[in-house]
Amino acid sequence: MADWVNIMIDLRQLRTLAAIRDAGSLAEAAERLHLTQSALSHQLKDLETTIDLPLLVRKTRPPRFTKAGERLLALADLVLPEVRAAERDLLRIRGGQAGRLILAIECHSCFEWLMPTLNQFRDDWPEVELDFQSGFHGDAQDRLLSRELDLVVTSNPNNHKDLVFVPLFDYESVLVVAKQHPLAGKPYVEAQDLRAETLITYPVDSERLDIFQYFLTPANIKPAHLRTSELTVMMMQLVASGRGVCALPNWVAAEYLARDWVKALPLGEQGVWCTLYAAIRSEERDLAFVQDFLQTARVSCLNTLTGIR
Repeated sequence: MADWVNIMIDLRQLRTLAAIRDAGSLAEAAERLHLTQSALSHQLKDLETTIDLPLLVRKTRPPRFTKAGERLLALADLVLPEVRAAERDLLRIRGGQAGRLILAIECHSCFEWLMPTLNQFRDDWPEVELDFQSGFHGDAQDRLLSRELDLVVTSNPNNHKDLVFVPLFDYESVLVVAKQHPLAGKPYVEAQDLRAETLITYPVDSERLDIFQYFLTPANIKPAHLRTSELTVMMMQLVASGRGVCALPNWVAAEYLARDWVKALPLGEQGVWCTLYAAIRSEERDLAFVQDFLQTARVSCLNTLTGIR
């Protein structure tokens, strides 16, 4: 029987339990925590041994927690936000509170998680001058180097020696088609399937679009027609009415899939997975408010990805 007087539960274990719940699987939780699945399972087993109680109902998908697991999750929900707040205060004490953070994006579909990030950051760092330049900026990384901007959200790192690209999260790019489209019945789409299609995209150079970079161009395939739209909802209306197909990040497509407007297909049998980055100048990476913005953005990103499950 466990010695209840000497039980020690550390923050790492609480973060692991919260990650399992939020991710919906041990494999995804391990990826979010930058652990191997074996290391995560070992950590979970150590905690169960310490308290002499099981925390998960085995062989359930998504993982289902026992009463002991639910109690520790409740503790995690109380403790982890307070720890995060304390870490933020320490960053302020160590690194100062004032500065400037002017942001731009190189993608049209980031607003769902970016707006909550900006709102939270304004509350947490009122002394930092925060501004967001709306709209798509194809030259944003050049403007970052010229100090017109301080942070750029991008999926196209350029490996410039004066910039650092901090990963925010991975996402899948999917093809969205009308429910009645001939491709809708396939398990995944192949590049040659798009030869006769009208591909609807944001008004961006094709070499910067995931579907061209990682799917069509390597296969030397071009769609029959290209059509552009600034607005995602307009793209979805065109697709739903059979006027073309489009490729979107999975978290963007999820809203319209939930409304039963359209159907989404993987790009190829393995799918096309990409990474979204925050680009910043190398010498500013360790600024306290920059580090906190990155952490806040990651939390918003994870909440967005959890919401599409």
